[in-house]
Amino acid sequence: MTSKLPELRGSPKSNFEYTLTIKNDSGRNLVASFAAAAPQNFETSFTEAYGTQELSSIPIDAGQSKDIKLKVRPPSAIDAGHFPVKVIVNAEDASAQTEVALDVAGQPQLQLSGRDGLLSARAVAAEQSTIPVVVTNSGTAPADSIEFAATAPSGWKVTFQPAKIERLVPGKDTEVQALVTPSDKSLAGDYQLAVRATSRGETASSQFRVTVSTSTVWGMAGAGVIGVALLLMLGAVARFGRR
Repeated sequence: MTSKLPELRGSPKSNFEYTLTIKNDSGRNLVASFAAAAPQNFETSFTEAYGTQELSSIPIDAGQSKDIKLKVRPPSAIDAGHFPVKVIVNAEDASAQTEVALDVAGQPQLQLSGRDGLLSARAVAAEQSTIPVVVTNSGTAPADSIEFAATAPSGWKVTFQPAKIERLVPGKDTEVQALVTPSDKSLAGDYQLAVRATSRGETASSQFRVTVSTSTVWGMAGAGVIGVALLLMLGAVARFGRR
């Protein structure tokens, strides 16, 4: 048994596929069965070389060869490293084995939260408020060129300062500021703000609850209008009452 490409490199999210050739050097037809010994929590399966049907054995005529495909999927939370997989084939009293390997590169993993874990904030309609957003890289490789975006209610304006983080190494976090301006038409109440961070295919998101209140300026203006209306009404009553 031989492998055309015995070592492959990828990320924890990759599917590693190896083409194995099994040759029957005996003088009779055989049914070859095969198995893989992989590290713990690795998923392995065998399929036809040009198909998707999973196999555990395959018939091989005397003097002939057959190709099969071994698929290996590492666990998503695995650290970077070199991981061997032993493949064994048996047919009656004969056996053979070979070894393939996975070189797993590190993978960034982003997480978003509020300062001190808070996912709520307060804002005023038509006024800019600042919401602290904490970005954490809990993966095994640096996260580069992290950019931010938000999905907010209609008419809201959301920007970020800084707009981009050039690099965040594993195990570290940093804080950015979401500058949020609710629409001047926003009514008092709670609203949902979705914040996303993206780094070359790696994405994280979190939902913030923003409690919006109306501006005190508009409240004072409304009170003034009501006050003027009351004075006019009282003046009218006093004037026409004397008649």
